[in-house]
Amino acid sequence: MIGRREFIGTAALGLLAAHAPALAAGASMEEIYGLIGQLKAVPGKRAELVAILLEASQAMEGNLLYLVAEDLEDPDSIWITEVWRTRTDHANSLKPAAVQAAIARARPLIGGFGVRAETRPVNHAG
Repeated sequence: MIGRREFIGTAALGLLAAHAPALAAGASMEEIYGLIGQLKAVPGKRAELVAILLEASQAMEGNLLYLVAEDLEDPDSIWITEVWRTRTDHANSLKPAAVQAAIARARPLIGGFGVRAETRPVNHAG
């Protein structure tokens, strides 16, 4: 059976490969910024929280990958893998009105936060 971290890493690389043209168009591997984090939904609210996260991700410029995955062992946990052209793009991602509105809607559905790691992606396929 594939482990959680192995799955997340493999999925992230696969989806990053799909965005290889964006990398070629403006970002070098030295600039790319990544995050992997666990978000815990209020019990029974994970599906609603996932829907809000996916909706909000459409308004985030500079994002190369925003992978939302349901934890198979914890029915309330979500793992989010993000890859950005730059750290600045990530910082600016929370500013659009659509993202702020999504955050306001999501806040009551968030039960807590788990592990969070900042990363520097060093490889991509494609």
